[in-house]
Amino acid sequence: MKVLEAGPPPREERPAPKILHDEPNVRIIAFTLLPGQVIPPHRNDSTVIVTVTEGSGTFVGEDGESELRVGESAVYAPGEAHSIRAGAETLRFNALLAPRPHRWEPPGQGR
Repeated sequence: MKVLEAGPPPREERPAPKILHDEPNVRIIAFTLLPGQVIPPHRNDSTVIVTVTEGSGTFVGEDGESELRVGESAVYAPGEAHSIRAGAETLRFNALLAPRPHRWEPPGQGR
C-alpha cells in the first residue's frame, strides 16, 4: 500500500498541480485552485476522472458543464476538451489519468 501525500498549497499566480502517484498504467494529480482560478481548455490522450476533495467548482466538457462538490466526480473521455473553474472558495480535486500519458505538461502550458 502507498499512502498518497496531501495536495499542493494554493498559489496566487495560477492553479497548483502536484503529481501524487505515477506508474505506467495510471497517474494521479492533485490540484488546488483559489477562488475564481481557471484551468483553461485542454485535452488529454488518457481518460481523466476527477473527484472533488474540497470546495466546489465548474467542470466543463464538450457536452456541457456541471457544478461538482465534495465527493462528486466526473469523467472526461480521451481527447475530450475540458476546463475547470473554482467557485467562491478554494477548490481541491484529484485527477486520475489512465493510461498514464507519456509526458505531462500542466494544463494551459502545452498544446
